[in-house]
Amino acid sequence: MIFPRFATTVLVLCALSACSEVPRIISEYRIDVQQGNVLTQEMVSQLRPGQTKDQVRFILGTPVLVDMFHANRWDYFYWLKKGNSTKAETRRFAVFFDDDGKLARVAGDVAPAEPGDGAARPENRIREIDLGSLPTDGSVAVPPPDEPGFFGKMLNSVGL
Repeated sequence: MIFPRFATTVLVLCALSACSEVPRIISEYRIDVQQGNVLTQEMVSQLRPGQTKDQVRFILGTPVLVDMFHANRWDYFYWLKKGNSTKAETRRFAVFFDDDGKLARVAGDVAPAEPGDGAARPENRIREIDLGSLPTDGSVAVPPPDEPGFFGKMLNSVGL
């Protein structure tokens, strides 16, 4: 007589627990998922009109998308989803070359940093940047070379 009551009670409790929502006292850890190219304002500021494809690849990295139908356009995408939220941050940046393989223009939601411009973001996220207003002679201030590190000093002391 006790076994049927016990079995019925267990069956009812299992059915009710399957339909209920358990409050989350301890939530599981979810990692941040990042895909694509990370582009900073400093990287975009180094772009100058007339740079070759190799120079642009050195500055920005390998593009995510090189379309064979649009060989003169490289697309850079960035996608970040934080583990604790459902919203994903996306960025798009496109680099356009002329027929000679020289940098002609860029477009996207990463803008070159202006002098005296803090972390101001443009109102419109996607915009085209006129590279003709930037100096082509590379007259950007270059930091002085760093002094040699530990191994460089050791090699200098040995005479190599």
